[in-house]
Amino acid sequence: MSSSQLIKKITIVGGGSSGWMTAAYLNHFYNKTEKNVEITLVESKDIGILGVGEATVHSIRFFFAAMGLDEQELLRETQATYKTGIMFKNWMKPVNGKMHEYFHPFEQIKIGDNFDISTSWVLSQQNSGMRYDEGTCISSALIKAGHGPKAINSPPYQGVAPYGYHIDANQLARFLRKKATAAGVNHVEATVSKVNCDGERIISVETDAGTFQADYFIDCTGFKGLLINAVSDDNWISYEDALPCNKAVAVQRHYPEGIEPKPYTEATALSNGWVWQIDLVNRQGTGYVYDGSKLSKEQAEHELKSFLGPESEFIKTLHIDMHIGRRKRFWVGNCISIGLSGGFIEPLESTGLHLINLGARLLSTHLVNRQVSQEIQNSYSTLMINAYEDLKQFIVLHYCITNRDDSEFWLQAQQSVEYCPELKQKLAIWKHKICEYADLQTASTSCFNDENYRFILYGMQYYPDFSYSYDKNRMDSLFSKVKERCQQAVNFTQTHQASLAKLHS
Repeated sequence: MSSSQLIKKITIVGGGSSGWMTAAYLNHFYNKTEKNVEITLVESKDIGILGVGEATVHSIRFFFAAMGLDEQELLRETQATYKTGIMFKNWMKPVNGKMHEYFHPFEQIKIGDNFDISTSWVLSQQNSGMRYDEGTCISSALIKAGHGPKAINSPPYQGVAPYGYHIDANQLARFLRKKATAAGVNHVEATVSKVNCDGERIISVETDAGTFQADYFIDCTGFKGLLINAVSDDNWISYEDALPCNKAVAVQRHYPEGIEPKPYTEATALSNGWVWQIDLVNRQGTGYVYDGSKLSKEQAEHELKSFLGPESEFIKTLHIDMHIGRRKRFWVGNCISIGLSGGFIEPLESTGLHLINLGARLLSTHLVNRQVSQEIQNSYSTLMINAYEDLKQFIVLHYCITNRDDSEFWLQAQQSVEYCPELKQKLAIWKHKICEYADLQTASTSCFNDENYRFILYGMQYYPDFSYSYDKNRMDSLFSKVKERCQQAVNFTQTHQASLAKLHS
C-alpha cells in the first residue's frame, strides 16, 4: 500500500465513555508500536454530568485487558464494584404473596447427564419451588452468600464466575482520558460551532479553539448526533413502538445505614417502567426508566424517591430524554457514529459500554485505508444494525411475557412482541421445546445467546411443555453435583466486602 492510501488523521468529537473508549482503543490498535495515525479528541469542558450507564456486561473485561490496563488501578480510580448479574424484581405478579424475582447471571453451565442442564431442570425441578437460576448456576449461590466472583488469588480479569463491573461512568472517562493522552492521543477542550460538509463527507469542524480536518471523523456527541446528522437526513429508526420507555430520572444517593454494596445490579419494575440500582463503593446510582407518555417528570421523580424511601440522602438528580432506536447507517461518507449518536436501547441489560466496545473494535477492522469502499462501509453498518436488532429483541422478551395487568403500561408491554415478529415465532416454538442456540442463530456481534434467553424465559416462568422419560435417581445425582459445585465456589471465593477492601485498600 502506498503512503497516499494510509490513514493520517482521525478526529473524534465528543468525550465521555464513548469518545475516550474509542480513542484509547484506536490509538492502541494503530499506534501501539509506532506513531502511524494522528488521533485527536475534541470535547467540551468536563461538566461532570450524571451518567446513566454505570453497569457493564462481563465482556467489557476483555476490552480493558486487550489494552493492557491494570484492572486494580482501573477499578480503584472508578469507585468500582464487581457485578455477577442482574436481579429482576416485580416483573411478574406476586407469587403466594411474595414479590416475584429472578437472577440473570453471566455464566454458562455446561454440566449435564443424558439431557442438558436446562432440559433436566424443566423436567425434574420446575415444580420444586426453587428458581431456575438457583438450581443451575454458581453466581446465584455466590450472591446468596454475599460473595463476589473473586478468590483471594484470582488473576486480573479472571474470577470463579464471569463478572462485569459497576463503574462511575464519568470517572471511567477521566481514567481513559489520562491513559489515552499519555499514549499520544491529542486532547482539545473546545465546543464545535460548525460542521463543514461536501455532500456526505465532512471537510472540517470549526470550534472556538480552531478548525480541525481529518481523513475520518467519529461522532461521539451523544443523543445530539452533531456530526452524523450533518451528513445524513432520514437516518433514524425508532424502537419506541416496541420499547416506549423514553425518559429517565436518575439520582445519586448515599447508602442508607447498614447497607453495603451488592455484587449485582437490581432492576425493579414499577408502575410504568423500572428502576435500576447500581452500587459503587462510595454511593449508589439509581434511576427510573419510564414511559414519558404515561408519567410526567414530576410524577416519575416522586415515584422513584418514594420507592427508595424517606431515609435516602440524595446527592444529585437528573432528568434525561432518551432517543430509543438506531441509525439506518452508522457510517456515512467519512463519518462514523459510536455510542449514543449511533443508537440507544434502554439500559435494562447494561449494554451501553458493550456497544461502544463493539463499535470501536469493528471500526478498527473496517477502517483499512483513506478511501474505504462503500461495501466496507455497508458491512460496518450492517454488523452494528444486527447488534441493535438482536438487543431490541432480547429486551422486548423481558416485557412481553409478563403477566402484570395492574396498569396500562404493563398491559401494553404484553403486546410489545407484535413489533418483533421473529421473537413472536420463537416464543410459540419455546412453548413446546427448550430454547437452544440453533433457534437464535444470532449474529456474532450479539451480546446474548440461548443461555441468556433461558435465564429470562424460565425466570419469568415461561416454561416449555414437553415430556421425556428420565431416571429420577440420575436427575437427583446431577443436581447434587450442581449444589456441590456451587458450595465449592462459595468456599473458594471472598465475600464481596473483602474483595472491595482488597481492591480499594
